[in-house]
Amino acid sequence: MRASSLIVRLRRKSGYTQAELARRSGIPRTAINAYERGNRTPTSATLARLAEACRHTLDASPRPTIDESANARALERVLDLAEMLPRRRRRRLSFPPLPGHCS
Repeated sequence: MRASSLIVRLRRKSGYTQAELARRSGIPRTAINAYERGNRTPTSATLARLAEACRHTLDASPRPTIDESANARALERVLDLAEMLPRRRRRRLSFPPLPGHCS
């Protein structure tokens, strides 16, 4: 959903005019108008502030995606390469079991 649509939806759901939202959020009405028309894009902090002024919360934290199986394969390759290094140890390298991987 675009930020402009979200701001309009939250404001209307709260029953506020742009002027009322401006008063409650401390963000100028002209800026809110520009955000709603899509002429300007608010920062995530500004968007969260507008949502809070409309009595809503906004979780806009980016969440990294982690591919555990790809990371497990990469770790396995690194450990295989480490095994090829000149030996200064007596035992084979080992690592804990990885999710979704059977050895």
